[in-house]
Amino acid sequence: MEIVNATGRRKTAVARVYLSKGKGNVTVNKKDYKEFFPTTVLQGKILQAFNLTDNANKYDVKVNVVGGGITGQAEAIRHGISRALVKISEDNRALLKVNSLMTRDPRMVERKKPGQPKARKQFQFSKR
Repeated sequence: MEIVNATGRRKTAVARVYLSKGKGNVTVNKKDYKEFFPTTVLQGKILQAFNLTDNANKYDVKVNVVGGGITGQAEAIRHGISRALVKISEDNRALLKVNSLMTRDPRMVERKKPGQPKARKQFQFSKR
């Protein structure tokens, strides 16, 4: 099997994921994923697709991720891994789709409007 690549996105984070046969090593920006994501919640998000499809410790993952914060980056990686697993085997799609790992979360930060301090906040109204 050659290297399978996919792209995952969340908010402004973009993750390029490269999957290859291996022993389950996950490298994010040339660091081990446990070093890059110190909390167990974020580590669990990254491995969620593998655990659902019973592919844990079967593939090595190399990821380049840019933009956003650490949570957005972890979810972008999860999205990319899910897409790569579907490229490998179409049987994984149904299980991943039920757990909503195949859908790109469209929620983004709302833009700041002119004449206001923030996106929705407005300056104090003075009647007189």
